[in-house]
Amino acid sequence: MTRRADTPLTRADFHAAAGVLLVTREPPPAAPAVNGQPALVSGNPLEGVEILIAVYDDGSVTALNGHVDLGTGIRTALAQIVAEELDVTLDSVNMVLGDTTRAPNQGATIASASIQIHAIPLRAAAAQARAWLVARAAERLQADRAMLAVRDGIVSVIGREGKSIAYGALLANQHVALSLALDTPVKAADDYRIVGTSTARLDIPAKATGGLTFVHDMRVPGMLHGRVVRPPYAGADHGDFIGNTLESVDESSIAHIPGIHAVVVIRDFVGIVVEREEHAEQALRELAVQWKHWPGLTNLDDLEGAIRNNPSTQRKLVDEGDVDAALAAAAQTLARNYVWPYQMHGSIGPSCAVADWQQDRMTVWAGTQNPHVLRADLSRLTGLADIRIDVIRMEAAGCYGRNCADDVAADAALLSRAVGSPVRVQLTREQEHAWEPKGAAQLMQVNGGLNEDGSVAAYDFQTSYPSNGAPTLALLLTRTIEPVAQAYEMGDRTARPPYDYDNLRVTVNDMAPMLRASWLRGVSALPNSFAHESYIDELATAAGVDPVEFRLRYLKEPRAAELVRATAERAGWRVHTQPQQQALLQGEPADIVHGQGVAYARYVHSKWPGFGAAWAAWVADVEVNRKTGEVHVKRVVVGHDAGTLINPAGVKHQIHGNVVQTTSRALTEQVTLSPKTNAVASLEWGAYPILSFRDVPVIEVVTMARPGEPPWVPANRPRCRALRPSPTQFLTLPACAFASRRLHRRWCVLHSTRHRTWRRCFCRYRNGFWPARRRARHGPRGWAGGPGLAHCWPVSWVWLRRWWAGARQLRLCCPVARPFTRRPR
Repeated sequence: MTRRADTPLTRADFHAAAGVLLVTREPPPAAPAVNGQPALVSGNPLEGVEILIAVYDDGSVTALNGHVDLGTGIRTALAQIVAEELDVTLDSVNMVLGDTTRAPNQGATIASASIQIHAIPLRAAAAQARAWLVARAAERLQADRAMLAVRDGIVSVIGREGKSIAYGALLANQHVALSLALDTPVKAADDYRIVGTSTARLDIPAKATGGLTFVHDMRVPGMLHGRVVRPPYAGADHGDFIGNTLESVDESSIAHIPGIHAVVVIRDFVGIVVEREEHAEQALRELAVQWKHWPGLTNLDDLEGAIRNNPSTQRKLVDEGDVDAALAAAAQTLARNYVWPYQMHGSIGPSCAVADWQQDRMTVWAGTQNPHVLRADLSRLTGLADIRIDVIRMEAAGCYGRNCADDVAADAALLSRAVGSPVRVQLTREQEHAWEPKGAAQLMQVNGGLNEDGSVAAYDFQTSYPSNGAPTLALLLTRTIEPVAQAYEMGDRTARPPYDYDNLRVTVNDMAPMLRASWLRGVSALPNSFAHESYIDELATAAGVDPVEFRLRYLKEPRAAELVRATAERAGWRVHTQPQQQALLQGEPADIVHGQGVAYARYVHSKWPGFGAAWAAWVADVEVNRKTGEVHVKRVVVGHDAGTLINPAGVKHQIHGNVVQTTSRALTEQVTLSPKTNAVASLEWGAYPILSFRDVPVIEVVTMARPGEPPWVPANRPRCRALRPSPTQFLTLPACAFASRRLHRRWCVLHSTRHRTWRRCFCRYRNGFWPARRRARHGPRGWAGGPGLAHCWPVSWVWLRRWWAGARQLRLCCPVARPFTRRPR
C-alpha cells in the first residue's frame, strides 16, 4: 500500500491535497552579500511558501529539508527528529531532501550545519504540528490537554483505556496550513524515545535490494546517451585561453558509428549524443578534435614557494596580548612551516546526471550537494527561468565535497537542449580525476616559543589558502561567465588554535586559486588543525613535557579537557617527554619502531568567527620502518563529544570513516601534475594511490554522554567524505606525526613526495565502505572498518545483501577483501 506521504511530487501537490496538515514558512529573504564569500542563492517568492511538514490522514508524514544525504545518514537522523517531535513511528516518515520542486532552499550541504543549524526549523515544525493535533484531539476526546498522551500517532487519555484517537482521524477531510512558529516548545531530552537510539539507516534497504537510488541507475523513456570531450587544460578555472582553445572538430570521424544524434560544440564545450551507450563510448574515443596551443598552468613543483608567491590580501583575525614582545623575550623560539597538498575527492564512481529538456521546462536528476545553486547555474547556462527547472537530487558516488556532480549535470542540460530529448551523461574515470575540483592546498606558518619556565611565550599563526570557488565547468567552457580568478575568504576555518595562549596572533592570506578547487572535507580547517596540533607537539617536546599533559595546561574548556583525559585513558596512553622508540614486539624485524601520538580539535566552520561544532581527541598507535621510512597506523582511539547524539551508531560509523579517509589522505594522497603543462596528471587509481585494505587501522570510539546538549555534529554522519567534516578527521596526521621523531620529520614535509609512501590500490574502498577484520595481535577479531558501503557505486549487491542481513552480528567476511595478516616488512 502506498503511503500518501510518498505521493507529492511538487509543492502544488501538497497545497491541492485534502486530509493533510501542512506547516509552511515564507522563503527567507535574500541574505545580504558577504564580502569574500560565494554568492548565495535565495528562495524564489514566485514558488510560494516552503513546506516543512505534511501530516496525512493515513498517518504518514512527509518531512522536507533543503540539505542532501551524501552518505552521511542525515536522512535517518532528520527523520528521527521529526518522528520524535511528532510522536509517530520512524517508518511512517518520508524524508525528502534537496529537491528543488519540493524542499526548502537551505543552501549547500556543507560544514556541520545539517543538524546543528538547518534541523531547527524542521524540529519546530514537527513540534508545532503535534501541538495542533493534540489540541484538536483534546476537543474531540473532551479531555484536558494535560491528561493526553501521544504514542505512535495515537492520542489517548491517560487512565482511560480505549479512549483515544489517531492523527489520521483528526485530519479526515481537512486541509490545514500553519505558518511556522520557531518558538514552539519542543520535547525535553528526558522524554526522548527515538532521538538518542541507534537506528538502522533508512536508505540501506533500497540499496541492498537494487532499488532506484543512485543517479547512475536513472532511466527515462526515450533517453539518449551523451559523452563530453574535455579540453587539455585540466585543472584550470581562470585564464583567457578557457573557451578559446578549440581549433576544430571533425564530425566525419565518427560518421560510421550508428545512432549519432548530434555533435554539440559551444566554444570549448564539445559533446556527443548517441542512441546507445557503447556507441557513445566509441564516439568519445574516435571523435577527432584539435586544440590550439595554450600557455599552461602555474608550476606547483615547489608548492610552498608557489603559495608564498601567489598574490594575496592579508586579514588579521586575532591579535591578543603582545606577540612581538613575548617572542623577543622568549627563552626559545620555534619557527615552523607546514604544507598541505592538493588532494582529490576520489569518488568511487565517475559522476553522472540525466537531463530532460521539454520545450520551456527542464528536469535534471543529479548527485549535487547544492541543488538550488545548481538550478541557478543551469538557469544562467540555458536561459530558462529557475522556476522552470526542476533539480531532483539522487544519490551518487561518494565525495564529501564537490566533485564533478554539478559539472556533469550542466553537460547533460546542454546536450538535452540540443536534441530535445532526455540525455544521460556519465564521465570517464580519467575525466573525473582530471576535472573534479580539487581539495585546495594550504601553507601554514607558525612562529612561537617557550619561556624559561617551559610555558608558551607566544603563538603567531599565519595561513595561506588558494581559493576554492570552482564555477560550474560548462559556464566556463562556453564563456557564459568570464574565467576570472576570484579570491574568497575561506582560509579561516578553525584558524584560531583550540588552546588558550596569552599572546596570540592569527592571520589569513586570502588568495586566488592556482588549481581548480572546491570543497573537500574540512575545507581549510583540516590543514589548520594539522598545523596547530603538530606545533603544540613541537612545543611539548622542546619543553620536555608529556604531550597530553602539555595540552591540558592550555585547555580551559572543561568538556575538552575531560574528553582528552578519557581518550588517553581508553587508549592506554604511555607518558613520555621525548619521541618514543619503543621496544620491538616479539618476532618483529629490527627496523620497526613503535610510538603513540595524540591530537585534539574542535571544528569551527562557516564564515569567521564561525560556529563551533563537535570536540574530538585522538590517540594513534603508529609503527615506522626505520629502513624504508614506511609508516603504518595500527590503532586509533577517538574520543568524540557531539552533544546530544541523534543516532549514536551513526556517530561511531562516521568516526570510523573519518579515520580511514584521513589516514589515506595523510599517508598517500597528493595530486600530481604534468611536467610540461602543469595540468592534472593523476588520471587513474595507480596515479592516485589510496589506503589499502591491510593498512586500515583498528578503530575504537569513545563517545561522551551529553543528553540535552545541542547536537553539534549530527549523529547522522556514519562515514566520511564530504565537505561538512567532523573534527575527528583533522587529527589522524598530527596524532600519528609525533609518535616518533622520524615520523615527525616525514610529516612536516607532507607536500614532498619523496617522503611519502606510495602504494597502488585498484580496489577502491575508501572511507570504511567495507568492514575490515582486526589484526590478530590486537585481541579477538572484530569489525574495525566503517559501516556503510552502500553509499558507494557501483557495488556488489550480493555482498550488500549479506551485509544488510547482519554483518556486524554475524561477523561476515567481505568477499573482496583479503584477511588481515601482518604485512611483510
